[in-house]
Amino acid sequence: MALLLWLVAPVGVARAITLDLPLTARLSVGKSETLTSYAVPIGPFSNGAIPTRRVEGALQQTAWRVESPGATTLELLAPLRAQVIAAGFRPLLDCDHAECGGFDFRYGTAVLPEPEMHVDLGDYRFFAAERGAEVISLIVSRTAVAGFVQMIHVGGAGPDPVLTASTKASPAPIAALAPPNGDAAAAPSDLGARLLAEGAVTLDDLVFASGTSSLSDTDYPSLRALAKVLQDKPDLTIAFVGHTDASGGLEGNITLSRQRADAARAVLLSAYGVAADRVDARGVGYLAPRASNLTEAGREKNRRVEVIVTSTR
Repeated sequence: MALLLWLVAPVGVARAITLDLPLTARLSVGKSETLTSYAVPIGPFSNGAIPTRRVEGALQQTAWRVESPGATTLELLAPLRAQVIAAGFRPLLDCDHAECGGFDFRYGTAVLPEPEMHVDLGDYRFFAAERGAEVISLIVSRTAVAGFVQMIHVGGAGPDPVLTASTKASPAPIAALAPPNGDAAAAPSDLGARLLAEGAVTLDDLVFASGTSSLSDTDYPSLRALAKVLQDKPDLTIAFVGHTDASGGLEGNITLSRQRADAARAVLLSAYGVAADRVDARGVGYLAPRASNLTEAGREKNRRVEVIVTSTR
């Protein structure tokens, strides 16, 4: 099935276009503002900044998950880019992750949060174009099982929605988080004892690729064991602390590490019913490595989430 999107021109101007992405997809998240400004990137990250152009008007920002195992980012972007250009938009910037500026570009431009909009730092593409006072930007990325498309449109349509899904397409459901069950792998038997004795434990089964904060939809023995500890100790409070490797700048890495901690917290709350006020999430970026960042093996060890005890009795 196709995902149909519309860019609607101002009332009385017959310049609407249909963006048809020929892959099964569904809307993940979106927001709109009746009047705001948007710094649209017009060049790659260079000399510590992204060249931008300030545009003002009604903004529509949406993220879509595309059920497309194996589809490349170019396969996701190309049909949308072609239709935008065919509708009279003039390209402003068209780059892949390396050309755009990798980590610095991704964290220097507006992107909806994980996990609804996933951006792999080593595999994304960005495209921006203008048509008179209208600007549209696209950023696409993927995981092994799905593609992700974000669209930002500013100007032209006033407060009315400018990006919407076709009622003719049945969106594919996003897989729900697998609940705890007895068939899952056995939890680390000593996690609770180590946490209570040492005050901090690294959750080594939470694995993150470089530049990402997504956890797959599966069961994690460490989180299941942690939920059991919290059930047995009703006064215990904890915090997840996210860490990154040293790729990229500190500010962006602190944001990314907080997102990793948030991802672990979200699983604990949604899958195991832990009360929100018992679990905090923080990020420290690359400031507390446990291995050398000079090797890939060391960087992989540094991309982690720890859990620490925050209660005092």
